[in-house]
Amino acid sequence: MDFAFSDEQEELRRTVRAFLADTSPETEVRRLMETPEGFDRRLWRRMGTELGLQGLAVPEEYGGAGCGPVEVGVVMEEMGRALLCAPFLSSAVLATTTLLRCADEDARKRLLPQLAAGELVATLALTEDSARWDAAGVALTARPSDGSWLLDGHKTFVLDGAAADVVLTVARTADEGIGVFLVEGDAAGLARTPLPTLDPTRRQARLEYTGVRATRLRTHDDGDGWDLVSQVLDRAAVALAAEQVGVASRALDTAVEYAKVRQQFGRPIGSFQAVKHLLADVLLEVESARAAAHSALLAAEHEDPELPAAASLAKAFCSDACLQATTENIQVHGGIGFTWEHPAHLYLKRAKTSQLLFGDPAYHRELLARRIGLDTDTVEGVA
Repeated sequence: MDFAFSDEQEELRRTVRAFLADTSPETEVRRLMETPEGFDRRLWRRMGTELGLQGLAVPEEYGGAGCGPVEVGVVMEEMGRALLCAPFLSSAVLATTTLLRCADEDARKRLLPQLAAGELVATLALTEDSARWDAAGVALTARPSDGSWLLDGHKTFVLDGAAADVVLTVARTADEGIGVFLVEGDAAGLARTPLPTLDPTRRQARLEYTGVRATRLRTHDDGDGWDLVSQVLDRAAVALAAEQVGVASRALDTAVEYAKVRQQFGRPIGSFQAVKHLLADVLLEVESARAAAHSALLAAEHEDPELPAAASLAKAFCSDACLQATTENIQVHGGIGFTWEHPAHLYLKRAKTSQLLFGDPAYHRELLARRIGLDTDTVEGVA
């Protein structure tokens, strides 16, 4: 398997990095952290119309670029480096992947062109108070009513749930198992409450459903929709792993640059053996995480049957590596790294919340063991 990026993919990386350097500097990240929505809709539309980022994985027939998971991973890595405040993971990854992998052509034709152009923001609502990422955690109910469905219950920790124009909601039916239901953001009976989060650069919300009217997305087998959700979660975990590589890489670069200029006892602190060893250990973790993420991206690109195992491996390893890199970045910076004015804490917060998103490393290591056929206890699915 070739791990090298093509010239076109490297050009995409350079273009996105330059764009984010202009549009998402630290000052803009801090500004958006304080806004109600947490992102700039004008910039979101620019990303769709000028760069086509939201439509990278969308086929050309729906107004996208017809690229694949590798290109999405390249973009996610650069967004992680810049701590971009935008609903890319929720809309361009979770929601778009759900639409692409379901069998509902009507929903695709209606929503994908608008999502690709940055005209709409969508998300996937799965987790509830149990914070489980498996089918057992789905308690929100759906009942048929006059040719559509009514949803009752709640969802929490929903990425960009307060700002999304469309919420794809995972619910349990009485007779047909789990399904994915399309809900308009302004639907009657839907109450959306922003949640306080450790990472202010990535918004979450709690959604209360009281008789909310919804349309069920058709699946390929017209049966239990959990297989669809599982496919989406694996691909989202791979995309998030790529973002974690970007966060970790930026933290390492920042630590190295500071170690070169910070003087102690008349010499740069980077010349001391303890600091050298610390940074060397981080470099090893970051490069190993990069290999794991890129391998998983290629597995997703080629629809490899081993993708579920590769996704869990990448998510577990990249989560740990990202947290280590951002923690050691603060350690190298010393006292200044603990201050609000320095950006090191923003990267640490992103690393910690990403570690828990879609399941923490312990969950994914156990899931990986099951996926490769090891004899383990039942995965609890608790994030």
